[in-house]
Amino acid sequence: MEWKKIVAIIRTEDKLGDVETRLKKIHVRGISVTRGKGYGEYANFFRSDWSAAHARLEIYCRLARTEEIVDAIMDAAQTGLPGDGIVAVIPVEKVYRIRTRTQGNGDNGLQPA
Repeated sequence: MEWKKIVAIIRTEDKLGDVETRLKKIHVRGISVTRGKGYGEYANFFRSDWSAAHARLEIYCRLARTEEIVDAIMDAAQTGLPGDGIVAVIPVEKVYRIRTRTQGNGDNGLQPA
């Protein structure tokens, strides 16, 4: 089974809840969310360090679900304004469950989104 890792950096203040709701609707089994700050296309010029709040989402999924999940994130996170964020899809070589020390392949209980 081929796995992918989806990393999305999105607006925290008004879009994180929308994205989480949308991912639950399409039955994504789990995500990791980290809050951070930074600047890129959008810089907050009202702050001395130009940074803006954002959330970083990480999702492991099967290749077959990748486009569905990416589309859901982009649909829910888009405002049409600078700073909406980015989505990256990264290949995953191996995944292990720490508790059981087993390698994930979908047949042993370690299920991707």
